[in-house]
Amino acid sequence: MTATPVSRPAERRILLAAPRGYCAGVDRAVIAVEQALEQYGAPIYVRHEIVHNKYVVQTLEKKGAIFVEETSEVPAGEIVIFSAHGVAPQVHDEAERGGLATIDATCPLVTKVHKEAVRFAKDDYDILLIGHEGHEEVIGTSGEAPDHITLVDGPDDVQNVEVRDPDKVVWLSQTTLSVDETMETVDALQSRYPNLLSPPSDDICYATQNRQTAIKKVAAESDLVLVVGSKNSSNSVRLVETALNHGATAGHLVDNAGEIDESWLEGVTTVGLSSGASVPDVLIDGVLDWLRERGWDDLEVVQPVEEHMQFSLPKELRRDLRTEAAEKGKVRAEGAG
Repeated sequence: MTATPVSRPAERRILLAAPRGYCAGVDRAVIAVEQALEQYGAPIYVRHEIVHNKYVVQTLEKKGAIFVEETSEVPAGEIVIFSAHGVAPQVHDEAERGGLATIDATCPLVTKVHKEAVRFAKDDYDILLIGHEGHEEVIGTSGEAPDHITLVDGPDDVQNVEVRDPDKVVWLSQTTLSVDETMETVDALQSRYPNLLSPPSDDICYATQNRQTAIKKVAAESDLVLVVGSKNSSNSVRLVETALNHGATAGHLVDNAGEIDESWLEGVTTVGLSSGASVPDVLIDGVLDWLRERGWDDLEVVQPVEEHMQFSLPKELRRDLRTEAAEKGKVRAEGAG
């Protein structure tokens, strides 16, 4: 009598993308808030979310950070930090008029794009800024040269673009976009403007590129891809899109393990996992624990590229900002009187 083979369950594995999580710009911005709280004491005001992650914002709030939408909400004589996404020059002016001491936590790679915008505007170029309307980074960059910048929100928007001189046009981009979508937009722009100038170096930041490179490798072998990140995080949203475009059967964006639907795991043997550039490791660890509890205990790290980038902290942290803030607040009060 021939024995009936015993069917074994398929091996359940996790493909963990690397690099993932915090990039150098996010790390710098979060540490800037933490160090400001330590040096100067609470409260420290932050204009907009320091980075696009709910957990990070809530953690900093518990330590004494107060997040506001506009600089005008900050009382005179206080300290305000500008987020990693960057702000327009008028925001710096508003802070000065409001009697505030400031810490600029703008990512240095975003600052690079701002400087490019200023330089090309000075040379009287029409600047086509590839990005998503309403994103803080786009608003900040556009504010550097509003009379020269036209927003191009994806390849379908190219047909709406108008320029003064087709031979004097340059493109720049939001740093957190999908590399593939950006180049698709650039190709569409170049078909209309053959002499379109490219920036001195790619504006898509190294971290965005690296995370998308890793998720492509992971997606090709995954039934399901989970990306940890907040819904308002552009680079996190792009990671899900990239995974779905490069082989993943399904993909979802979650803030934490508590948002995972167990039904997503039905029929799944390989789960790909990554996180956006503003996501701390503790949230990825929570998802790994959640998956292990359900039988996904074979972990493989997929790391096609390595990262070693670091940025120095904002120079303002080396000053006595509480004294500066008090003096500015006094001057404003005297002026108002």
